[in-house]
Amino acid sequence: MPSRPRRIAALASAGALAFGVVAVVAGNQADAQQSARPPAPPSIDQLLGQDLQGKVALGRIQSRIAELADRNGMNADRLQKILATDKASWLDRDGKLFYREPAATKAERRTSAAASPRWATRAVAGATGPAFQLHSKPGSNRVIYLDFDGQTITGTAWNTGGKPATVNVTPYDTDGNTSSWSTAEQDVVRDVWARVAEDYAPFDVDVTTQEPAAAAITRSGSSDQQYGTRVLIDPTSWYQSGCGCGGVAYVGVYDNTSQHSYYQPALVFTKGVGTGAKNIAEAAAHEAGHNVGLSHDGTASVGYYAGHGAWAPIMGVGYSKAISQWSKGEYSGANNKEDDFAVMGQNGLALRADDHGNGTTDATALTLGTAVPGIYADDADVDTFRIDLSAGTFTFAASAATSGADLDIKLSLLNSSGAVVATADPASGQSNSATPTGLSASISRQVTAGRYYLRVENTGYANPLNTGYSTYGSRGAYSVRVTNG
Repeated sequence: MPSRPRRIAALASAGALAFGVVAVVAGNQADAQQSARPPAPPSIDQLLGQDLQGKVALGRIQSRIAELADRNGMNADRLQKILATDKASWLDRDGKLFYREPAATKAERRTSAAASPRWATRAVAGATGPAFQLHSKPGSNRVIYLDFDGQTITGTAWNTGGKPATVNVTPYDTDGNTSSWSTAEQDVVRDVWARVAEDYAPFDVDVTTQEPAAAAITRSGSSDQQYGTRVLIDPTSWYQSGCGCGGVAYVGVYDNTSQHSYYQPALVFTKGVGTGAKNIAEAAAHEAGHNVGLSHDGTASVGYYAGHGAWAPIMGVGYSKAISQWSKGEYSGANNKEDDFAVMGQNGLALRADDHGNGTTDATALTLGTAVPGIYADDADVDTFRIDLSAGTFTFAASAATSGADLDIKLSLLNSSGAVVATADPASGQSNSATPTGLSASISRQVTAGRYYLRVENTGYANPLNTGYSTYGSRGAYSVRVTNG
């Protein structure tokens, strides 16, 4: 018989062999289970690899459209439609939606190259003086900064995909001297500001040419309620030469609570739209509109609706139309029925508070000869003013904004009992692509002594389907004045 130690050794050896067999079997089973699992899905940047035009990008991420839509703050159907139909839509390698706008045509540049109103009286060195101190609503927690004096772009989405890591954008310039601002250049700055400020007048936002502190633009988190966007007027070719475009902007990033500065600024290229105020203003309002969540207004056959009569939608192309307004797709063949005011409200821009009373009991008092400003912000608003007059002939006037007016005014004169005694609502049109007509209203009338009221309402013109516009986008700044004669 074998000794006890030998039996123990034999048993140990057999146990080790059995354990090894079990371990191998268990390992093989684990390997089999691992190989049976589906591989992890590729990341979005692996799928896209680079910035891709919408339809091409859609072909790569179709199965992930819901994920991408959530990343862009919209529903999947909307994102799919944009990528499939809008040639100006792009996805960056991280799946964020942005637009590359086509350049203005030669005809569009010619028709809107008129000189801006004379305003500046002397050239200035650097971005100083009144043209660079303009504010539409100082003190607002929201800002749209129109940047004409150059900017260093680094650490942003525009610095990826083979673009330079740091870009020094030079100031806006039309005379070859970037160290000085001529009176003509300052006039353009002021005119652009006036036009963009009018487009955003219904909102609680400060459109400004004075550079805010970084904290007033960049949003640091959900508790940060002071933020905005920079719209950089770019005369250089670092980006524009590659796309041949008029501007670029990310969509729905205005109120981002993370990576806010990464998707800044929106860019308007003068090499794409020209150096005239009308075109720059149209492009700047349009690009800022993308930042606050808006898509393009087009038709089944064109990506950008160019309007009809004297009217065009801001999110279409308004270079050749004197009246450009926010839209909800009321024109014939509209492919985008989104409510612009509602979308902007969901992306950080609230409407202004009402500034004047609606009826005779809370009417704002007027003084003979003194203009009182107002902002018509809500389509349901009515603004009422009162004045006490001696017997005589007077002119009652409500004047729309002097540059790029959006508000078409209907003016009514009421007697002391509140009955309408006269109304003015002239037909609108344009004398050229930069100058609307018929938006202001006035009444000249002989009256007896007593109290009178002026009622200001927004109005539309003709048929919004194909000849005019409704009251929807007819909102903006105005002033009211009563004078002798």
